[in-house]
Amino acid sequence: SLGVERLTSREREVVQLLAEGNSNKAIASRLDLSVKTVETHRASVMRKLELNSLADIVRFAVRNHIIQP
Repeated sequence: SLGVERLTSREREVVQLLAEGNSNKAIASRLDLSVKTVETHRASVMRKLELNSLADIVRFAVRNHIIQP
């Protein structure tokens, strides 16, 4: 889909981890990033894809086969 191509590999990774139910803090720990950096990636994804909520991120991830439903 058009959306996935607009994401950096790191943003896509953050989308996957969020959609799998991980918290910002858990993602930060797993990727060795600060929570602030994870929040920045998350905000960037939401802006690029015009998403408004975590539920939107999960739907996007399922539709684009980033995670299995």
